[in-house]
Amino acid sequence: MEDKRYEKGWKKFQEIHGPVAKATVNSLKDVCPDLGKYVTEFAFGDIYSRPGLDLKTRQLLTIASLVTMGNAPLQLKSHIKGALNVGCTKKEITEAILQLAVYAGFPAAMNAMYAAKEVFKDRKYR
Repeated sequence: MEDKRYEKGWKKFQEIHGPVAKATVNSLKDVCPDLGKYVTEFAFGDIYSRPGLDLKTRQLLTIASLVTMGNAPLQLKSHIKGALNVGCTKKEITEAILQLAVYAGFPAAMNAMYAAKEVFKDRKYR
């Protein structure tokens, strides 16, 4: 059962994050390999693989949560990239972040917009 969970999660992780999925799991191997396993099995195998929401919606919700938290810039950039990978547009992402200025505050929204700007520049979006 555990192997199937991991395999299912691994496929979803790669679908969203591409080669970054492997880099993420590998970056944890020397300090806490179980964390990479748990993220793969639970986040991507159990949650992201559920029916009911498409991956674009899940990524926009994840971005919203990370913006509101305000303390996870690396994960925010990663999920902005993931959102683009699953079909979100630059406009959808920036509108989601702008919406959060009302609820998370202007500093959180501005920091998130700067993160998005970096991702878009790396992807050569204008």
